[in-house]
Amino acid sequence: MLQYTIRRLIGMIPIIFLISVVVFTLAKLMPGDALSGKIDPLNSDPEYIEEMREQMGLNDPIPVQYVRWMSGVVQGDFGDSFVHKRPVMELIGDRLPNTIILGISALLITYLLAFLMGRYSGRFAYSMGDYLVSAFNYLALAIPSFVAALVAIYIFAINLGWVPASGSIGSGVEAGTLEYYLSKAKHTVLPAIVLGAMATAAYTQFLRNDMIESSRKDYVRTARAKGTKESAIYNKHILRNSIIPIVTLLGFDIANLFGGAIITETIFTYPGIGYLFVESVNARDYSVMMAIAMMLTILTLIGNLVADLLYGLVDPRIRLS
Repeated sequence: MLQYTIRRLIGMIPIIFLISVVVFTLAKLMPGDALSGKIDPLNSDPEYIEEMREQMGLNDPIPVQYVRWMSGVVQGDFGDSFVHKRPVMELIGDRLPNTIILGISALLITYLLAFLMGRYSGRFAYSMGDYLVSAFNYLALAIPSFVAALVAIYIFAINLGWVPASGSIGSGVEAGTLEYYLSKAKHTVLPAIVLGAMATAAYTQFLRNDMIESSRKDYVRTARAKGTKESAIYNKHILRNSIIPIVTLLGFDIANLFGGAIITETIFTYPGIGYLFVESVNARDYSVMMAIAMMLTILTLIGNLVADLLYGLVDPRIRLS
């Protein structure tokens, strides 16, 4: 497995290089440039603008600009944010904890709901409860996440007033106190539920269908013929085998912790990586935008690797070589 992991990591290098070229090219094709988000061209001297462009290297050939940017990326330096006037990595580091908290909370909700509903629907297939679970899944698949977020804000934040509608922390709360952590949780719960519940449908249906298929296999018939209790058959045989593919999907969710929260964070104005990405695009803050895009790319590749490794760990029949 170690050799397999090393080969996969080496194989990521050309992929990361190609994606970096795409990200850099798309950034250059967008209207304006990094200077557009830094000054107001209508109220600035054209000579000053041209001087700034020269100082920032924006007049250099595109290949030269790419090599300079990529050299910094290799060293962990993504440059400075022209809007926030801070190093990009420092800015991302401030927003990253919020996204991690939101992503892990949503992930726990997703897997918990999927496990409970999928297990119930798989064991009691075609019952009234199974039909209700399927109806919820179809609604979750049909309703866009931004619509669900707006409805949740209207009901639980505006009408009922149970949770805040935006932000990640209350005003005037001192960091490190119990009130701080409670406020953090209160601001996270609604976007986490929206993000987690909307992603539950696919996992639930996958577990349900796999359990139904497994219940018809020969080893289940053999267990029933031996007089094994039905609960033991489902818990020890069917569920254990059916949950293996669900566990392996955890690797793919590593990238979704960050990329999948862009819409949710934007609607809830939750100051995480996703909201920062939208802000950087609107402000033409290309240094931040390209850094986040590269980070999501690397996380996706790592997620694919983790998914393959998990599959080999949870299923002894799989040998990675």
